[in-house]
Amino acid sequence: MVTAKRPPGWPLLVALTNGRSRIPDDRLATAVRNRVVLVTGSSYGIGEATARRLARAGATVLLVARTADQLSAVADDINAAGGKAFAYPTNLADPAAIEALVRTILDEHGRVDVLVNNAGKSIRRSVADSYQRFHDIERTNAVNYLGPAKLVLELLPSMRAQRSGHIVNVSTAGVRTPPMARWSAYLASKSAFDVWLRCVAQEIRGDGVTTSTVYMGLVHTRMSEPTPMLNKMPGLSPEQAADQVCTAIAQRPNNITPPMVRPADVLGNLFRVPTDRLFEVYFRRGDRSRKPRSAE
Repeated sequence: MVTAKRPPGWPLLVALTNGRSRIPDDRLATAVRNRVVLVTGSSYGIGEATARRLARAGATVLLVARTADQLSAVADDINAAGGKAFAYPTNLADPAAIEALVRTILDEHGRVDVLVNNAGKSIRRSVADSYQRFHDIERTNAVNYLGPAKLVLELLPSMRAQRSGHIVNVSTAGVRTPPMARWSAYLASKSAFDVWLRCVAQEIRGDGVTTSTVYMGLVHTRMSEPTPMLNKMPGLSPEQAADQVCTAIAQRPNNITPPMVRPADVLGNLFRVPTDRLFEVYFRRGDRSRKPRSAE
């Protein structure tokens, strides 16, 4: 992982811009012990760190991602440490694969108590570089919006029937702040699922199914590493990000949002035109990182 030299006061800067939240181990254990928790994107990064902490707290963790070998390695490691984990390699961009996944999981475990929609695809590309790459928009939406929505739709009938369930959406603070050039496909897809789930939440809360959204700040993972400018910015480690996800699971808040995002959200709406102009100037000047970046 690429990291820049950290100046004095770096931890405070990280906390102010990205937030810090860690549920105590005993409270997490009370919330998840003997519960079945499905975590997507759990072969690396935030998903892996979340799965490991949940397993230590006594949850039965269902690991879902595309990378079969790495997923099995994480499951084996968790089980060797005394936890309980099961690996389910799945392409979450394939609706039929999601249907098969849920059938298998419900057959083998009977239920899913908590769903953590964490898997994602990040892409940073200018519109000029996208004229012949409409497939980038399709793929990004498949992973960040359509796949998570399909997974929720497949699991909701059983959650509503048992009148219990919790859905955690690992989103990005970028959907709450003014839009930025080059991030159009990524932010649009994350915003789409964010709004979709907020609408659905109004329909399912009365059936005992709750939702939480973690508007995650910058996290230094494989997904952010291809973009050099992000490596210089204050961000969380995967473990710190996992702490926020675990807090959402245990406390079930409506959302977890970094401290600096709320005022940025308000100011961005109050001063929409000048804010857009400011980002336009930034884009025109360039950030010395013009090559398209994509990761998932």
